[in-house]
Amino acid sequence: MLNIFKPTWMIEAIYHLTPEQLKEQNIKAVLTDLDNTLIAWNNPDGTEELIQWIKVMEEAGIPVVILSNNNDERVKRVASALNLDYVARAIKPTVIGFKKAETKLGLPKEEILMVGDQIMTDVWGANLAGIRTVLVKPIINSDAWNTKLNRFMELRVMNYLIKKNPDMRWRKSLHGERVNE
Repeated sequence: MLNIFKPTWMIEAIYHLTPEQLKEQNIKAVLTDLDNTLIAWNNPDGTEELIQWIKVMEEAGIPVVILSNNNDERVKRVASALNLDYVARAIKPTVIGFKKAETKLGLPKEEILMVGDQIMTDVWGANLAGIRTVLVKPIINSDAWNTKLNRFMELRVMNYLIKKNPDMRWRKSLHGERVNE
């Protein structure tokens, strides 16, 4: 019943994804949530690590598209600074934003990966859209006020999923070893 919230993979951070891992999975594009996945929600400027990761993806020919529920102005500011395409007001967990991104990329959903820090929006929405998912740990441990309710619900859902799926553990890569917690 709650498997609609189950991520395909769980890795510590988006920066651990490499072009080689993606190509092994026939993934040709990455959709990414904005706040607490790509950048800290309270700091719109990207880190050097982020800029380097985007450069590596670009050099490998793997487009990165921001898929965010935030308003156009906020997402555009970050996307422009990072030279990324985006879909704002994605209305996750509905499939609306995912379909827009799929059309924008011109790729089938089987070749797209969604990376996000929330199972109630990012993972659920991508699963509904038939897109594989990576759940990452939030960049920082505090959230905007409107995310706190989701985190409360997520904790219960994650506990259930982990109990039913002992293989659900944080890893350093898509096929890497488990991270000790």
